[in-house]
Amino acid sequence: MTGAIEGRLKARLGRLVGLNTENPPGREIEAARFVADELAACGCEVHVDGFDAERANIVAVLQNGEGPTLAFNSHLDVVPAGEGWSRDPFVLVEDGGRLFGRGACDAKGPIVAMIEAVAMLANNRRAWAGTLVAVFVADEEVGSRGARRFASELPGIDFVVVGEPTGNAPVIAHKGSLRPIVRVEGRMAHSGTPDLGVNAILGAARVLDRVAAAHREISLRRHPLVGSASLTVTRISGGVADNIVPDACEMMLDRRMIPGEREADAIGEIQALLRAVETEDGVHAMIVRFQETTGGATETAAGHPIVLAALAACRANGVTGAKLGGFGGGCDLVHFREIGAQGVVVGPGDLALAHKPDEFVPVAELAQSAFIYRDIALQMLAPASEGRS
Repeated sequence: MTGAIEGRLKARLGRLVGLNTENPPGREIEAARFVADELAACGCEVHVDGFDAERANIVAVLQNGEGPTLAFNSHLDVVPAGEGWSRDPFVLVEDGGRLFGRGACDAKGPIVAMIEAVAMLANNRRAWAGTLVAVFVADEEVGSRGARRFASELPGIDFVVVGEPTGNAPVIAHKGSLRPIVRVEGRMAHSGTPDLGVNAILGAARVLDRVAAAHREISLRRHPLVGSASLTVTRISGGVADNIVPDACEMMLDRRMIPGEREADAIGEIQALLRAVETEDGVHAMIVRFQETTGGATETAAGHPIVLAALAACRANGVTGAKLGGFGGGCDLVHFREIGAQGVVVGPGDLALAHKPDEFVPVAELAQSAFIYRDIALQMLAPASEGRS
């Protein structure tokens, strides 16, 4: 039985890895159509929600009487392959019990395992009651437009299992990210007479001093599962010619929020920093726009039934020493939490390998995750007569 499941998982993952969904630009539509066909074969009612050019979400529904609604979620896009691969990143290769390819663990591996879980649940309808939804989205790696689009429709999702590489241990919290673009203004002049102008790059240095000081305070805010909040700069550009004092300099700030911090408050802190640098240092700077990010921070209570179900499923399926964890980065869990769903993040593979050359997922973990997903659903969608949590 396990051998047959592994064969199906490898075949599906090979097809998905072979469909290049590097983001940017995404181009998830072909992968979405393949996943739609696989879910339709499981008996799901499937909708391919296309948007923009060649972007798409998949929403597949399997109804099985009265009961709550549980969603399986992951993303169809992958980060660019980049350089340094020892093999073709878009051809799945098995070597030493590992499956190599871009997206093998982040997150096409979780997707194929979730499809297998849907198939197992479709073939065992007497063991559960309610509605199972598979939501596989576009654009998680850049701005989470797919998840935001789905969430804007306010579907009635009670529980969600998000597929990301966690080594098949449950994650219940993740950081959020905010990336404001700050413009420092100056006045142009000939570089031979710099005192006739106002150098925006030198002004930016004053802003950066404030950013460093703010980070020292912000980093004192800690969360037991995700670590510290932070503020730093990741990009900077300014100047138009070798002999001109620059009249503008732009920088990208990266603010990582921990659960409990609100985006509006984080923006307010940065705006207060910019007001202080103008009042005290005479440097005029402002937020001119925001770069897209996955979204805010979130957390599911450790004692919630879906968390307990995830822990039990992981341990029952051989995840040694499974315990609750958190992500230092972000994922789409936050968008489901914002519409009222309670959820966990679980999936095969190691997040530390996800955005690197020679990304891989262990075959054993991939198969293991399919049973974990199935067992979480069986617990949360248990028929009322069996004492559903």
